[in-house]
Amino acid sequence: MNAAPVATVPGLRRGVRLTYDPVRRQSALLYPEGVLLLNETAAAVLRHCDGRRDAAQVTARLGEEYEGVDAHQVRALLTDLAQRRLLALDGTGSPAEPHPATGLPGAASTGRGPAPLGLIAELTHRCPLQCHYCANPVELTRQRDELDTGQWLRVLDQARGLGVLQVHLTGGEPLLRRDLTTIVAHARELGLYTNLITSGLPLDGRRAAELAEAGLDHVQLSVQDADPGNADVIAGLTRLNGPTGHGRKLAAAALLTAMGLPLTVNAVLHRGNVERLGEITDLAAGLGADRVELAHTQFYGWAWVNRAHLAPSDAQVRQAERDVAAARARHGERIEITHVVADHHSGTAKPCMNGWGNEQLVVAPDGSVLPCLAAAQLPGMPLPNAVTDGLATSWHDSPAFNRYRGTDWMPEPCRSCDLREQDFGGCRCQAFQFTGDPGATDPACRLSPDHHLVHEPGPHTPTGRAPLPRRFTAPVPPAPGPA
Repeated sequence: MNAAPVATVPGLRRGVRLTYDPVRRQSALLYPEGVLLLNETAAAVLRHCDGRRDAAQVTARLGEEYEGVDAHQVRALLTDLAQRRLLALDGTGSPAEPHPATGLPGAASTGRGPAPLGLIAELTHRCPLQCHYCANPVELTRQRDELDTGQWLRVLDQARGLGVLQVHLTGGEPLLRRDLTTIVAHARELGLYTNLITSGLPLDGRRAAELAEAGLDHVQLSVQDADPGNADVIAGLTRLNGPTGHGRKLAAAALLTAMGLPLTVNAVLHRGNVERLGEITDLAAGLGADRVELAHTQFYGWAWVNRAHLAPSDAQVRQAERDVAAARARHGERIEITHVVADHHSGTAKPCMNGWGNEQLVVAPDGSVLPCLAAAQLPGMPLPNAVTDGLATSWHDSPAFNRYRGTDWMPEPCRSCDLREQDFGGCRCQAFQFTGDPGATDPACRLSPDHHLVHEPGPHTPTGRAPLPRRFTAPVPPAPGPA
């Protein structure tokens, strides 16, 4: 690892904050798409990073508090965190002042295995978009069945007590919840990092100001394409009166950046837009985004129903990799470019949710608690509920969370594979969709005996119909098993 330059002046990047977690009794860095748990040494170094002191001054201050401080190790840590885009080293960063979780003075670890880091809060399935790549279930939750404000606030209380540090507010379209600002403000009081995932269409200046004032940490704004016409076709917004849906998204981005909110532009890639990956990246940079996430379609829910229309060719996937490299060279350090690869084409199964029941949990609009967004489709697995069962019982004791936790459940070849602690056997929902067996090795893995199913029949097989738009009137989903 190269040492940081002498003129290093470290401070937190925009959208990153330092917190102390009373559940784990350790400090953590919270940032738009993750959590980094810190040891005592790293936390001590960061507490002196204020965007004004240089690395030598930070080391000197540490030397006043501890013996044997090694300047090279301090510089190596600062450089590592800068490479992860958590620190700015040019004096533009903000002070790393800890934000304690004041709402939980008595919180403590239960010692009952892993504590979750993240909560995916599906506040609603209502949405102004009709994207046919949507990963929401084909049986969408109606508004009458959604948790009310008080129930969601109690979910947040339970989540924080369980160890959650970051909450992703998603849907559907979370801006359709009138109580969104209340939910954000309560999460902030608990010390949670809030990430709003939105289409941006319902946003106006008043709402943006309210969310910023409530303490919203980060916004992930979806775009469907760089081409306005095709973007509206993909989103099902071609019949809007007034400004196009794409135009309203651009206006939302301007409102968010004007409020100083960190912004990620997210684009789901598929056969209909992947060839404009470079233009999408340029659009995100022009909007002033801090990050752009280019994620190949994950085939769940509506995306699974429409897989034949969405799956890219091998040639498109390979070209996408070259286009991402070109975009990174073009934009340099101005914007972080994250590329979520297409695992059907890589031969390597993705580490779904970083392990079943390991780091993340999902609460659906009706309060169902799931190990992942698509787990409700799995057979023979009754789902617990946040209201009637509580999050702690759901996380620690429910069959849903223990069924595929760890590695003991794995069949061969996963059980003997050196990657079993890295890919966790792949995705259970994907295995079920392709084979009818949620315990099978994920067919995305080249070692799976079912690997051929991700390419057979070919993704361009005629279907005799147009792709089905996301809507509350659900289609008849294809039966699980070989596609």
